[in-house]
Amino acid sequence: MTTASVLSTATPPATQGSRGRQQMNVVIIGHVDHGKSTVVGRLLADTGSLPKGKIEMIREQCRRGSRPFEHAFLLDALKDEQAQGITIDSARCFFRSPKREYVIIDAPGHIEFLKNMVSGAARAEAGILVIDAREGVQENSRRHGYLASMLGIRQIAVCINKMDLVGYDRQAFDAIRGEYSAFLEHVGLRSQGFIPAAAREGENIVTRSANMNWYEGPTVLETLDGFAQEASRLDKPLRLPVQDIYKFTEQGDDRRIVAGRIETGRLRVGDEVIFFPSGKRSTVASVEGFNTPPVEEAFAGQSIGVTLKEQIYVQRGELMCKAGEPLPRTGTTIRAHLFWLGRQPMIRGKRYKLKLAGMRLPVWLKDVVTVLDASNLTTDANRKQIERHDVAECLLETVKPVACDLALDIPQTGRFVIIDNYEIAGGGIVTDVPQPERTMVDEHVAQREKAWVRSAITPGLRVERYRQRAALVIVTGSSDAGTERFAKALEEYLFSRRRLAYYLGISNTLAGIDADLQTTGERDETLRRLGEVAHLFTDAGLILIATVPEVDDAELEMIERLNRPTDLLVVNVGEGRLTRRQPELHIEDVSATREAVERVTEMLERKSYLLEYYL
Repeated sequence: MTTASVLSTATPPATQGSRGRQQMNVVIIGHVDHGKSTVVGRLLADTGSLPKGKIEMIREQCRRGSRPFEHAFLLDALKDEQAQGITIDSARCFFRSPKREYVIIDAPGHIEFLKNMVSGAARAEAGILVIDAREGVQENSRRHGYLASMLGIRQIAVCINKMDLVGYDRQAFDAIRGEYSAFLEHVGLRSQGFIPAAAREGENIVTRSANMNWYEGPTVLETLDGFAQEASRLDKPLRLPVQDIYKFTEQGDDRRIVAGRIETGRLRVGDEVIFFPSGKRSTVASVEGFNTPPVEEAFAGQSIGVTLKEQIYVQRGELMCKAGEPLPRTGTTIRAHLFWLGRQPMIRGKRYKLKLAGMRLPVWLKDVVTVLDASNLTTDANRKQIERHDVAECLLETVKPVACDLALDIPQTGRFVIIDNYEIAGGGIVTDVPQPERTMVDEHVAQREKAWVRSAITPGLRVERYRQRAALVIVTGSSDAGTERFAKALEEYLFSRRRLAYYLGISNTLAGIDADLQTTGERDETLRRLGEVAHLFTDAGLILIATVPEVDDAELEMIERLNRPTDLLVVNVGEGRLTRRQPELHIEDVSATREAVERVTEMLERKSYLLEYYL
């Protein structure tokens, strides 16, 4: 564990600023050049939140560069931003009102930096969307509003800026308010107010405008103070994505320490916990930190280590939850609202990587339900791919089950990103985890069987000739359990008894595979190939033997489906790691190789895979 994992033994953390005051994260969004950074700069300047001499320094820089002073320059500190007059990255700044402290996230409005806008908005509890009174509602005004809805930001106010450029005309304000109100209603949002403002002049940002006495509503600052504080993450069900499992062997310490950061809820010694998607259960024995004494309780926001009374095997990426609380959804299919930012479209059948909570696993686009053009709200239900900057409702599928929550319930475990070519290419929220009738593997097997060209030699004829029934025998256990040596000995023993057996080294299935997948160790692709190759061997009537260290239930299910219609048999060596799929044979130790091999052979005879005669 790192020094970032240090536990605090004080009271539960809350969303607080200095001196125990409330703190709120607010994102400022909108189309490019509509004045977002100027709004933020005015909030900082007019509330006295800037360091002494900051405004004078920026004014002097502007004088030297022969440029007019802009409050936006208080935020746009990067040279590229000041030169081009746009916000590139999400800037964070702090100011306070009499009610609370604020973290303001100034998100970029240019479409090319949409990824940065999403990154900023994802951390916000509320948002101010800025619209230029002269330009009116633009493409990114709609797109940012829709993305705010997708990200679960339910508190939105609209600042109609640059009213001075339209002569403070109330009709211009009312027209934009009517148009954008209808849009927000369409995407499931309701604005908590429309504020006419002239940020450059400081009107209706912190102080009221004498030029818009027809407006009697709150200023931008008063609107911010009117936002409700987000419910505490402590009051939600426990969610702890497992970051890693550590084991220390000094001084006879054989405990496993499950490490991770608590996203929501709280955890105490003695709590019964369940890990998803495996479903394994245990009880918390201790809660520990790095270089700190054990404590009795930990809370949302803390990085901790947990030891368990029953030493169960859990994997990185699983989700620790508490028994008796609402549990996450699990499945291989995710219904999602997704926005795509990749340069290449997202297409069916292409492999991507899903990052959700602590899980990192391959994912495929299974179906495009609808694609929304956020600029004009038109939808298309017949699309085969998702283009750049599209917002889509779609179905994603993984080979192994995913544990997650609906984003509206627990955003921390209901949001995800999609990786393509080592870059973040998209992101979205989970809206449902349906249970499909058929998975992509099932569909693949059905298509393969339909197209398979078979000879006149039936499986029954092969059984009669070979005096054996074909099977795939998976030998599994820890990586240091000696399974490979044992599996090879099993092949030699069966061969010596004139049986058709073959040991397939799992690395052999990587022949011809993409070099990147080999170097990154993409286990699922290796196992998929194992299932396909196994189908060939077993269809030919052989007993195929392969070793798969630390195989889990989902991996076995995939291999078993790909190997159909031939049987899969599991021999587990050492510690048991399976929950749903029980092995046909469990062997504690294979150091006595001959004895272990004879036990497997006896099992094959007892289950009628090795026959002395055939009728």
